[in-house]
Amino acid sequence: MDDICARVGFNIRKIRDSKKLSQEKLADLADLHRTYIGQIERGEKNIGLKNLEKISKALKVNIKDFF
Repeated sequence: MDDICARVGFNIRKIRDSKKLSQEKLADLADLHRTYIGQIERGEKNIGLKNLEKISKALKVNIKDFF
């Protein structure tokens, strides 16, 4: 898993799963679309910093935890 998008997506999914949140619930909390969350978690999207911040706030973790 060399690609940074894949690593960040994997870590977002791991944290989301540990908090027992669905992609849909995370999307609601972060004010993002559910399919976008799925694309991020699969490493298909290059996430912007503002959206990364929204997800970190929704998960109540520091952005550094995604790296």
